[in-house]
Amino acid sequence: MREHTGPAAARRPPLRLPEPAAKGDALEDVGSPALLVDLDAFESNLLQMRDLAAAAGVALRPHAKAHKSVAIARAQMAQGAAGICCQKLSEAYPFAAAGIASIHISNEFAGADKVAMAVELAGHVALSICADDVRQVRAVGAAATAAGVKITVLPEVDVGHGRCGVASRDALSALADAIAAFPALRFGGLQAYHGPAQHIAVWAQRRQAAQRAAEAAHAYVRHLDARGIACPVVTGGGTGTAEFDVGSGVYTEIQPGSYLFLDGHYGANEWMGQFRPVHSLFIAATVMSTARPGVVVCDVGLKTVAVDSGLPRLWSRDSDGSLRYVAANDEHGVLEVLNGDSHELLGGKLLLIPGHCDPTANLHRHYVCFRQGRVAGLWDIDARGLSR
Repeated sequence: MREHTGPAAARRPPLRLPEPAAKGDALEDVGSPALLVDLDAFESNLLQMRDLAAAAGVALRPHAKAHKSVAIARAQMAQGAAGICCQKLSEAYPFAAAGIASIHISNEFAGADKVAMAVELAGHVALSICADDVRQVRAVGAAATAAGVKITVLPEVDVGHGRCGVASRDALSALADAIAAFPALRFGGLQAYHGPAQHIAVWAQRRQAAQRAAEAAHAYVRHLDARGIACPVVTGGGTGTAEFDVGSGVYTEIQPGSYLFLDGHYGANEWMGQFRPVHSLFIAATVMSTARPGVVVCDVGLKTVAVDSGLPRLWSRDSDGSLRYVAANDEHGVLEVLNGDSHELLGGKLLLIPGHCDPTANLHRHYVCFRQGRVAGLWDIDARGLSR
């Protein structure tokens, strides 16, 4: 193959991938696939959760795993958030580098590489971590002591999730004692998270599950109190149970993440209380093929949208009910044409609601933010791909 050389080639500018949009572009002109944020809806959700926590006197520590964006974390901090949560140590690095000063790793970790990352982060931010095994505590305690940093440790207790966290008072006591053995560590309270409760669709049933989780957490607090151990923080909860957790009298801090976006999974929940979130996260798609009768294919597939919580669905305000997303391939999304002529849809623009915002955000470089049908700017997804 002949190489492109000579004066003309030398004059060509470097090849750069174009951005999906620029400020001021009409929404329909955004290059697809693109992850979109409706700023009006986003800000409504942001302020609702802020007010919910503030009215109850409960700290708000939003979960950055939902958005992975420094710009969004800064918006949350500007509205009074106490700090952020990250689920993985590597995920915390962009936020720490950007000046987010208080970070809680709401997850266990093990291994020398992870301990080294925790110690490094603790040299830059007020770091708290979770543990559910004394071996985790000892490894971090020894490394923090050697490095001369302080780390706050919150034992995780199982309040119904059945995943991580100790499930006995004796195990909790052993963790508290292990933390006390290291001057570089500080006992910070308890992590008490019930993940499945977040997605109970019926509002009254979700409230009951949240109440049971709070009661279980309170029992652990009473146990520590009987041993003379103060429990300054009980943190946990999430988007689905936040309105119940803030009124429980047990949680001093909540960790909602998806509330900003209301993805399809959370959107299927019943919302009857003080918090009424609205959809703010969408995926722009384009119909790329109409070759088969009764079917159209768009450019949003598995490399663009996570389907662990179900397939994306068309945004109802933009849909006349004539299309239904029925299958996701790597680069293709297959939609059934329920009525109308599929051939007329080639090049048509669609807005999809992803089922699960967290892993969907992890697939993208930017959020394309819009207001009233016009692009307002791009926010980087700084921590995408950081899962160590």
